[in-house]
Amino acid sequence: MSVVEEIRVANQAYVNSRTQGQLPLPPARKVAIVTCMDARNLPAIAFGLQEGDAHVIRNAGGRTPEALRSLVISEQLLGTDTIIVAQHTDCGMLTFENRDIHAVIHKNLDQDASHVDFLPFPQLEQNVRNDVQFLRTHPLIPKSVNIYGFVFDVATGRLISLDAE
Repeated sequence: MSVVEEIRVANQAYVNSRTQGQLPLPPARKVAIVTCMDARNLPAIAFGLQEGDAHVIRNAGGRTPEALRSLVISEQLLGTDTIIVAQHTDCGMLTFENRDIHAVIHKNLDQDASHVDFLPFPQLEQNVRNDVQFLRTHPLIPKSVNIYGFVFDVATGRLISLDAE
């Protein structure tokens, strides 16, 4: 069975067992989570979420500059008042620089991607702090929005707060 067929079968099982009816559009817990697309991180489990609880925005590295558009919509149109930035240990974004991925793209696709910032970073905790600061100082994110930074340890599943609370 192909992975797409497996997903179709799994979806049918989900549909058959689903007990939630139509949920409201705004997230019930008024929180948006920006995290990495890494397959070792299952946000619903790691963050204790149920259907309808939160907006989970995933991208390579869990980067807030890339998530900004979604965060503005989440806050301005759907009422979220808290943002969690959760990047993780052993992240692939720690393993390369823009010039590396630009070279791979040029070699494999014969295309120039030098105009694209893939947002890699050299230090995890500092990057979480930088991304939190990016949001706290961005004019499209109101000062009233609570913003928190975490590191998700992929080995243990533990969320480590980088905020003084």
